[in-house]
Amino acid sequence: MMRGAFANVRLRNQVAPGTRGDRTLNFLADGLESSVYDTAAAYREAGVPMVVVAGEDYGGGSSRDWAAKGPALLGVRAVIAQSFERIHRSNLIAMGILPLELINGGPHELAPTGAEEITVAGLETLNSGHIPARVRVFSDGRAFAARVRLDTPREADYFRHGGVMPYVLRGLLANTGGDDDAHPA
Repeated sequence: MMRGAFANVRLRNQVAPGTRGDRTLNFLADGLESSVYDTAAAYREAGVPMVVVAGEDYGGGSSRDWAAKGPALLGVRAVIAQSFERIHRSNLIAMGILPLELINGGPHELAPTGAEEITVAGLETLNSGHIPARVRVFSDGRAFAARVRLDTPREADYFRHGGVMPYVLRGLLANTGGDDDAHPA
């Protein structure tokens, strides 16, 4: 599944002009062209979190569960897009990926080369239960406003836990209360 993420031959990664499908540039390896899978593995090994910068209707026309699960497995922590396909946005959250919607600017202004270091400021209150309406996205000295697309308190809970499955598992563990009699040896 991880090797198939972003592999559709109709995809054109603006980071690697002239390529199609799962090709990108690995900026940890002097910008050499590589597969998305191999590049993601290198970034994960180096401890560098990844974001996807996209245009309008991100996730539209895709097999939605695959389209959210693949990036999560590759280590994508956020998707910054001009807009999201409605159900896909929810599926990203279910996989623990933060959807951010650009208010000003587009993907070409935010990350014209793909080598930019992107930082999101303003998420500090998310862990205390407050969903910020807007955050600031910084990209090599430029600042952009973005909406946090956690539209309900439940979506914020899912995201805080790393997705739906960790949320459910933590709930199940909390309900067992650590009672040793419940699980005899």
